[in-house]
Amino acid sequence: MTVQELQATIEGLLFVAGDEGLSTADLATIIEVEPETISEVMYSLQLLFKEQQRGLQIVEVAGAFRLTTKPEHAPYFKKMATSPLHSSLSQAALETLAIIAYRQPITRMEIDEIRGVKSDRSIHTLSSKLLIKEVDRAPGPGRPILYGTTKFFLDHFGLRNLDELPPLPENIDESYLEDEADLFFSKFEETLETE
Repeated sequence: MTVQELQATIEGLLFVAGDEGLSTADLATIIEVEPETISEVMYSLQLLFKEQQRGLQIVEVAGAFRLTTKPEHAPYFKKMATSPLHSSLSQAALETLAIIAYRQPITRMEIDEIRGVKSDRSIHTLSSKLLIKEVDRAPGPGRPILYGTTKFFLDHFGLRNLDELPPLPENIDESYLEDEADLFFSKFEETLETE
């Protein structure tokens, strides 16, 4: 295996290992080369990343090497992480948001029952976009988290309060409710695209 092939292999392994990283011994075992060879190639790879001014770097933490971002780029990562509108919402997230908006405060299990599928990922997405938040804990075993919408949700829909949500018709079937939610949140999607 050439030095370039070793570098590429190590880079890929570090990517797959994620936050746990890999030690020199781990890499030597996986690639089936001597630890000294790994140390030399790792050093050359670190220099290569630095010379090419890449957005990632290889650092050693607690005896394990891992890929990390550069500290000088932290302001951009923070901006991206705190920007709730950096990507559009999936259909599942929109459904979950509609359920929370109309039924809040509501637990994840109640959302799952209404949707008929798990909503963990949608809840995480909506929380990261600052559209929902944990508002309380429900009484009972395990005290599940209750979710509700945020002030940011109201701001983006141009609502003064939740009473301004369009009323849901009585005696409706599930497909009608989905159509209403789609219509309501299509305006939200348009807002995301224009900003």
